[in-house]
Amino acid sequence: MAEITAALVKELREKTGAGMMDCKRALTEVAGDLEAGVDWLRQKGLAKAAKKAGRVAAEGLVAVESSGHHAALVEVNSETDFVARNDSFQAFAREAAKLALDSDGTLEGLQAKTFPGSSETVNDTLQGLIATIGENMTLRRVAKLDVAKGVVANYVHGPITPGASLGKIGVLVALESNGDVDFLSTLGRQIAMHVAATNPVALDAAGVDPAVLERESNILREKNAGKPDHVMAKIIESGLKSYYKEVTLLEQPFVHDGSKTISQVLKEAEGKAGAPVTLKAFVRYALGEGIEKEEGPDFAAEVAAMSR
Repeated sequence: MAEITAALVKELREKTGAGMMDCKRALTEVAGDLEAGVDWLRQKGLAKAAKKAGRVAAEGLVAVESSGHHAALVEVNSETDFVARNDSFQAFAREAAKLALDSDGTLEGLQAKTFPGSSETVNDTLQGLIATIGENMTLRRVAKLDVAKGVVANYVHGPITPGASLGKIGVLVALESNGDVDFLSTLGRQIAMHVAATNPVALDAAGVDPAVLERESNILREKNAGKPDHVMAKIIESGLKSYYKEVTLLEQPFVHDGSKTISQVLKEAEGKAGAPVTLKAFVRYALGEGIEKEEGPDFAAEVAAMSR
């Protein structure tokens, strides 16, 4: 059995981020074997992480990574904004976005990839981070866009530092064209900023969820109850056209020039690009959207309870 020295305990602590007493106990359990101690703490860490898994993780970061014809977007959640400012958490988010570039675009595929600098998967690395930091975290979702020609532009709103690829909202915009790449990159970024601001639900009318259209139609029917069927049909048709202008990207007024729709901007861009320009797809991730957050504690009630 190797002697369990203070230096050995310190080395294990630096490797794992675990507490000093936990490291000492781990080394005692594995007869002073450093690597076995890492495994022992990992096992205990995973058990702790499992207990934390039920907590709501709605903070965190959205990360983007792009490389010419390809770009990826990931959302990594934490319980608190404090952890989102942790260097290890930010490094994980960056690496996850880089790995997503070379993934199949699915969450499962990304989770199974080997994390850089280790033999562990992305998912196992995240579990280790949970054990080290002591807070629930999730790799929530991933998206990837590709074009055969043109660019996939990106925009990050609320970056952690100016120009950073990590922030609160991330957008990808895929422009397919044989035109000037620099011009396309600038245009793509402007459209990505537009998407961040307006949050369109689809690229065009064909992409709108039929259930959403049915709900909008029902609202129009209720507002105009009693009208003849032929009049009602025209009201619904007109109402849905107005709805498309509000929520579909190609029909929305451009935030940088409200006199033009995105579709018109793309048509006009062909002259400067030197070739036709097609907006193939877009993705917008806003941090924590759709997650039901827990209500904060009643501070006054807590104080009263403690005083009792």
